[in-house]
Amino acid sequence: MDETRFFRNHLGQTNEQPFLIEVERAERIYIYDKDGKSYMDMISGVAVNNIGHRHPKVIEAIQNQMNKHLHVMVYGEFVQDAQNEMAKELIELLPKKLNCVYTVNSGTEAIEAALKLAKRYTGKTEIVSFRGSYHGSTHGAMSVSGNEIKKQAFRPLLPDVRFLEFNNCEVLNQISEKTAGVIIETIQGDAGVRIPKKDFLIALRKRCDEVGAQLIFDEIQCGMGRTGKVFAFEHFGVIPDILTLGKALGGGLSIGALVSSKEKMQIFTNNPMLGHITTFGGHPINCAASAAFLKVLKTEIDWNEVERLGALLEKIISQSHEINAIRRIGMMFAFDMESSERVAKVVEKCLEKGLITFWFLSHPYSFRLSPPLNISEDEIILAGKLILDAILETNG
Repeated sequence: MDETRFFRNHLGQTNEQPFLIEVERAERIYIYDKDGKSYMDMISGVAVNNIGHRHPKVIEAIQNQMNKHLHVMVYGEFVQDAQNEMAKELIELLPKKLNCVYTVNSGTEAIEAALKLAKRYTGKTEIVSFRGSYHGSTHGAMSVSGNEIKKQAFRPLLPDVRFLEFNNCEVLNQISEKTAGVIIETIQGDAGVRIPKKDFLIALRKRCDEVGAQLIFDEIQCGMGRTGKVFAFEHFGVIPDILTLGKALGGGLSIGALVSSKEKMQIFTNNPMLGHITTFGGHPINCAASAAFLKVLKTEIDWNEVERLGALLEKIISQSHEINAIRRIGMMFAFDMESSERVAKVVEKCLEKGLITFWFLSHPYSFRLSPPLNISEDEIILAGKLILDAILETNG
């Protein structure tokens, strides 16, 4: 049985038409299949490989940690250098009120912990979220996600969840003194890169302060440099009470982080003890990779260049008359087309040409791009040309 048949028959499937690239290796912005064909990874593994595949400093950090130790104890019991270094690097980038890090295994797990923290800290039960949101696929994360089609088959979900219209200041008075927490993607990703108005986020912060609700920013996809700043909230001058991170944070390895103040995080330690616990969260290999990634983000990424090249790619692809709208912030793109069928044809043709783009679960008539932040100008120009060619060749 060949590898693709085995994959199809013995590994759980997420959809009926996977890409089925048989991966041999990956370097920088390229993935190579077993026949030697290269693919430009213009989605960075869906906003994971923000500094490309196998950055040498990340690989070095992984190798160094492997020579010391792997898992030694469930999270929170032993002092481990890799965990401390990762937290130090992250806290250095954050506002002073966000000074305590709880490392977990993924972004979705960080969401679960954030919901628990908001409830535990406030003593309330209601969670407010927004239509169009996506926060993950576990029961709690799905409960606060806005795509009803994806949720219906798995009900009942968490009670006491209310959904409001994204980017509408007039509905914020529905956040009340019963509300434990308000969770929002700083930039909505799966909805097709929906960027909020600054006055909306300012009003949201104000309303949460008025009623004592915890403001949770989900930056699992839009954080870690994706929007042209380390954190998306920097664009708006609004600081959350609780921040969730994941995806790119691990430099290519799986990690998530719940970030808040020491005062709030301390409540997980009592009434009940072990209020949140994880066996493999904060794994030393993953934390070492994360610390290296954060150092690269600080020292090697030119934020002006990220914006310049993002604007250049937008300009190139906007030449197609089939692109109905473009939403972009930094290196996070959504390109609207006439239909989901049209998008599927373009994505498939790009793959044939050796370029990986993707669609959005909740916005299928757009294709998405999220290239590595350290992509070169020549690569941006080539990617834009290949996408334009794919649009043209599938027209009609």
